Amino acid sequence: MSLLAVGTVAFDQIETPFGKRDRALGGSATYLTLAARFMADDINLVAVVGNDFPEEFVEVLRSRHINLDGLERRSDQKTFAWGGRYHYDLNNRDTLFTDLNVLSEFNPTLPAHYTNSRIVCLGNLDPSVQASVMDQADNPDLVLCDTMNFWIENTPDALRSLLGRIDCLVINDSEAREMADDPNLIVAARKIRAMGPKILIIKKGEHGALMFAGETVFSVPAYPLEDIQDPTGAGDAFMGGFAGYLSGCSEINLDALKHALVYGSVVASFTVEKFGPEGLYELSRPQIMQRIDAFRDLTTIPLDAIPNV
Repeated sequence: MSLLAVGTVAFDQIETPFGKRDRALGGSATYLTLAARFMADDINLVAVVGNDFPEEFVEVLRSRHINLDGLERRSDQKTFAWGGRYHYDLNNRDTLFTDLNVLSEFNPTLPAHYTNSRIVCLGNLDPSVQASVMDQADNPDLVLCDTMNFWIENTPDALRSLLGRIDCLVINDSEAREMADDPNLIVAARKIRAMGPKILIIKKGEHGALMFAGETVFSVPAYPLEDIQDPTGAGDAFMGGFAGYLSGCSEINLDALKHALVYGSVVASFTVEKFGPEGLYELSRPQIMQRIDAFRDLTTIPLDAIPNV
């Protein structure tokens, strides 16, 4: 099943207690597509870069069979760039700078052969841009969307309108609380789903993720890791892995959603073990499946260990 990922391709400056990278490959569309490629056969990327974007980064994506017909190049502007500094509590970071550059005028036009993609991933962008992409998509089977505090606070009407058009919203716990104006995630989830999305996934960083679908609440922990280098892009990789798994399913039902949540969590766990998207470069499906088996052992409760009452 074909998958469309719309977002950013960027330069990231990353500082963590364990190292630093300048002008690393980054952006939501980068992580989404690199994570989805292990299960999705036809991956279509839409983003914009400037005249300073190196061919070696283009080759990173192209060599991993990501369709770049939707990667727009602006010869008169620079590439979107972001810098962040993480602390020993890697859940917290300081944004050092955000240079929108080409992103300030980004209004994507989908190539004709992208419009019939069956799964659409709307990376973190202005809700009006996300809505424009949906206007061009031809009745996809599933639309997933990410957003952030900035859009929640500054474009509430546009975001609320968008929520009525998507199938699945993927946000973190602080964003969920702010969007619903409620500290309780269960209550917040009910309020957010009343705004439109049938499926809600709340990411909780090192504490895993919650999924709300129908009457079901499903929780997965984060995979325990000894070596964490950089959490940048982990949320986008999670969403890409989740969507990529579903792209290989003949039917998107509750069981498929549960398996996709585990798959997304596992792919994201590889991301944080290296800087930027480097952990996804040489990753293989057998490695992912091996960690899924370990994940299953981690979460299985032996039924015969439960005493009779």
